[in-house]
Amino acid sequence: MTIAIKPTASGSTIEQDGSTILTVDGSGNISIANDLTVTGNVPANTGPAFSARLSANQAIADSTSTKIQFDVKEFDTNGNYDNSTNYRFTPSVEGYYLFNFAVYMDGNNTQGIHRAELYKNGGLYKRGITNADSGTTDTTAGGSVIGYANGSTDYYELYVFHTFGSTRNLYQNATLTYFQAHLARSA
Repeated sequence: MTIAIKPTASGSTIEQDGSTILTVDGSGNISIANDLTVTGNVPANTGPAFSARLSANQAIADSTSTKIQFDVKEFDTNGNYDNSTNYRFTPSVEGYYLFNFAVYMDGNNTQGIHRAELYKNGGLYKRGITNADSGTTDTTAGGSVIGYANGSTDYYELYVFHTFGSTRNLYQNATLTYFQAHLARSA
């Protein structure tokens, strides 16, 4: 078997026994002539990922979307989650991110709506909702969403909203109130 790398005016080709198997253009884009089979160790995704939670209960006023102040980082692989000032995730790699979130709140035996709201760049992007019947003591709302980030200025935050009639506690339970994301696919 003969493998040859042949420079061209617009890039390079890699040939095996005279047949092109890979082309690299002048911009560094790679084109594969046939199906790709990888053996050995495949590099892991190295994009940003984080998980955050509350260190204490947070009081949430009735009928007002309130930003959740997730102040404890369980992990933050690239330092893209701000857990002290803006409580937001600003990914530094362009791509599509999988967000997971849940909020656990004191319903206090009151009928109402409880929503977890994912905001992008200061505006509502997606929400998870729970309709609580009277007699419900606690409620959980959450979701799993894929969202695009440009890798420089886009940011995501989590808010909560309820209609239980008065201020309620958002519980700091680490297994039921959390905000997480990771790069699912680069752009």
